[in-house]
Amino acid sequence: MANSYRDFLKDSIRKRVDFSRTAQRRGLAEPPWQKPLPAGAKPIALPRPDAWKIPAIGLEQAIARRRSRRDFSAQPLAMDELSFLLWATQGLRTAGAARHNFRTVPSAGCRHALETYIAAFRVENLEMALYRFQPHGHALVESSRPADLEERLLLGTFGQSFCASSAATFIWTAVPARMEWRYAEASHKVIALDAGHACQNLYLACEAIDAGTCAVAAYDQERMDELLGVDGDEEFTVYLAPVGKMPEQRDEDE
Repeated sequence: MANSYRDFLKDSIRKRVDFSRTAQRRGLAEPPWQKPLPAGAKPIALPRPDAWKIPAIGLEQAIARRRSRRDFSAQPLAMDELSFLLWATQGLRTAGAARHNFRTVPSAGCRHALETYIAAFRVENLEMALYRFQPHGHALVESSRPADLEERLLLGTFGQSFCASSAATFIWTAVPARMEWRYAEASHKVIALDAGHACQNLYLACEAIDAGTCAVAAYDQERMDELLGVDGDEEFTVYLAPVGKMPEQRDEDE
């Protein structure tokens, strides 16, 4: 195996980057913390932490029960459950318009280069469609409503059926410019690490609502980017995680 592929896992590039010449150091404008709303779009307000009714679960119990689960029941997610999962993975730690971009997961330099999309199949009071999460405002905005959403998601994940049998599938994209503004060429490994932080929070949060998830890193890049309507350069898919309520017989895979 060529060592150049393994180099991505190292931090040697940091020694080669001239951090005095980053966009931040040159005084260039900071990229937006989240994608703006499309023209005419109406955000769908999500229940906030003081409104949802999520059962308490001990951290030790959540960690011990964490599994990759690929079998889901037909039960839908409630809106407050989806709201809780979104907050747990990319939500703001402070209420209202946050002065700083502090979220519920760590990110290198607090840059948060991820966007969260939801392929909603069975969510109460939510039409089947693709949505994008707005952390600032804690809302969803409809991204598109393809009639063949399940089929396209299956094609985009190489036929992994559990990706389209979920109640909702989380799809994370990267917007590299947010991280590159501060870290230039040293950005890309830490974006991948940030995605791992978000997905592990999803695993643990699912345990509180009797749901399961399974991280998916094998997908058709071009098909997924096309489904989300992103350009594959300034924004592109990096990770997926289907979420669904537990069946009576739990899957104890990993």
